[in-house]
Amino acid sequence: MTKKIVLAYSGGLDTSVIIKWLIETYNAKIIAFCADLGQGEDLKAIKEKALKTGASKAYVEDMREEFAKEYIFPMLRANAVYEGTYMLGTSIARPLIAKKQIEIALKENADAVAHGATGKGNDQVRFEMTYYAMKPDIKVIAPWREWSFDSRQSLINYAKKHGIPVPVTKKKPFSTDRNIFHISYEGGILEDPWAEPPKDMYTMMSPPEKTPNKPTYIEIGYKEGNPVSLNGKTLSPFSLLEALNKIAGTNGIGRIDIVENRYVGIKSRGVYETPGGTVLHIAHRSIESITLDREVLHLRDSLIPKYAEMIYYGYWFAPEREMLQGIMDESQKNVTGTVRLKLYKGNCSVVGRKSPNSLYHPELATFEAEKIYNQKDAEGFIKLNALRLRVKSLLG
Repeated sequence: MTKKIVLAYSGGLDTSVIIKWLIETYNAKIIAFCADLGQGEDLKAIKEKALKTGASKAYVEDMREEFAKEYIFPMLRANAVYEGTYMLGTSIARPLIAKKQIEIALKENADAVAHGATGKGNDQVRFEMTYYAMKPDIKVIAPWREWSFDSRQSLINYAKKHGIPVPVTKKKPFSTDRNIFHISYEGGILEDPWAEPPKDMYTMMSPPEKTPNKPTYIEIGYKEGNPVSLNGKTLSPFSLLEALNKIAGTNGIGRIDIVENRYVGIKSRGVYETPGGTVLHIAHRSIESITLDREVLHLRDSLIPKYAEMIYYGYWFAPEREMLQGIMDESQKNVTGTVRLKLYKGNCSVVGRKSPNSLYHPELATFEAEKIYNQKDAEGFIKLNALRLRVKSLLG
């Protein structure tokens, strides 16, 4: 018999309904847990809402710096992008939320944990892979795989019936997830991949046509692969992201509209805003271009798709992800320096980069006269590399 359940609670439509449903279905005490990951919401109000909706206890944990330093930054060091476009803003948040959920479950002697992820999505996998990694014998309750509700509209009707306030309306019937790294929009009116998103569907950034008419120049300082300063000012991981989000967002940078392949086998359309993260991806690539050895860079790049896939699929705490993280971090030891960028009308351009560990040698790269590189050496190099092609042609 389940007596106490720790619920990952956001105050949104799904989890608002879930508290009432869990009480009715399991006759158990519900402990709501909300993680502050920089989503910019009134978390005090969310906590009060959880208690008013029926939770016996509610936790709100400030995890902003831990999220940025221990989850986002390792991912950025690896340049992780899923299917060439998605920067994994939702994916990277789930392992941290789920880990903390298990910690609270142990503290409260809870029998089970629950989440509001649907049976069609990726988040159910991400949450539960972490639950089982942290506590193999934990009972997991996934209401979307159990209850009779078959749509978000049916949830809205249930919420109205029980007097539960929800943020979803017919005017904006899409689902969102926000943290310091990004905001996602999915479902509802976005389910038609041909339909352009509503003009007012912007949160963390301005539409490019409404951005300043003059470019903004910024400098980002790096130390061993991590961004550590903005315009010469040293900032904590969260503070740096927060400041960069404002600057990049004001300049209309960071939106993508994609159809991605979910882990469960469904294609899904999503719109994402990742202003600061987009700039950091571009800046990090730039500082690597002058500090990483060619073969190290190419080998690391060959591993990015697999690494990103692990995060997207929910394998953050899997041994293979941890092994790959070690490889990624080893490559970053000399990735130190400064990148200068120009932000303008939705575009982020690198206009300068420098490093005390730079492998860029002006005398070698120049088209002018120099004494280090003997151009005649290239003849033998080319002939040796062309040997197998010549043999193939001769035999053919």
